[in-house]
Amino acid sequence: MTHVPPSGSNLRGAVDLSSLVNRPSTPAASTATSPQSPAQPGAVGPVAVPSLVLDGTDANFGELLELSTTIPIVVELSTEWSEPGKALTPVLERIITDYAGRFLLAKVDIEANPQLAQAFQATSIPTVAAVIGGQPVQLFTGALAEAEVRDVFERLLQLAAEQGVTGSAEVQGAATAEAEPAPAPLPPHHAEAYEAIERGDYETAQAEYRTAIAKDPADTMAVAGLAQVSLLARLQGKTLDQIRSGAASAPDDLQAQLLVADLDLSGGHIQDAFDRLLGLFPAQDPAGRNSIRERILEMFEVIGAEAPQVAPTRSRLTALLY
Repeated sequence: MTHVPPSGSNLRGAVDLSSLVNRPSTPAASTATSPQSPAQPGAVGPVAVPSLVLDGTDANFGELLELSTTIPIVVELSTEWSEPGKALTPVLERIITDYAGRFLLAKVDIEANPQLAQAFQATSIPTVAAVIGGQPVQLFTGALAEAEVRDVFERLLQLAAEQGVTGSAEVQGAATAEAEPAPAPLPPHHAEAYEAIERGDYETAQAEYRTAIAKDPADTMAVAGLAQVSLLARLQGKTLDQIRSGAASAPDDLQAQLLVADLDLSGGHIQDAFDRLLGLFPAQDPAGRNSIRERILEMFEVIGAEAPQVAPTRSRLTALLY
């Protein structure tokens, strides 16, 4: 669901990013050359940037806020392991490229940049917002279809024009840079799963991943994709308040507690999810313990075996089992 304000609405007060404005940025985090960085809304002339797609961090976001006085900044808040985020990112990048400098995209890893995650109230991933003239605009959550995202961009462009933010960006060295090689196409069942995720059809996505695994049990990407989309399917149609109030009112309901752990994981609160499940483990009967064990193992697939929370959680689970 999109949340672009109607024409003429006041942007102030949506999210307070003032604490990030004066944050010093290191030279490595710089997003534009200093002489051409904008100082006033609607500055004339293109702004030189290294790319139309930038990494947004807690350290460099003050500079991105300054850029937003000239160019609307679209902000994608996600994680490396988010399957909907993986589906949405190429859509955003493609649209940003099509607009040829009228927007910039700042990609934010919420696990590495908790202050930005908090500032943008990114309670689910991916979360997409914008910054226009230093003021934030909440856009949408989840992976929308490309046509819907393009519609959001058109409305956002109108809103930026009303605020006097009508500048453009120009990629440094774009004329001589070599084109990047096209990414390898996804295997057929993976591609079908991604398309299903984009339209919110998680049941079909699960079926496609299961088919891929049946054909190749060593397809680790399909195993991870199935775990991620299964989590999304369990959360589909439920609100944060419903999940948390349900768990609070039924502390002995294992399914309600498992769902809260799913919610924590989806919001990037990985350790909270594991702590909750491991804390429940001792009081369960054998069937309940097995449900928790299976859910934890599935969560390992969601976040990836290299995630720092996996090894200590695996050790704690092993100690509880034996």
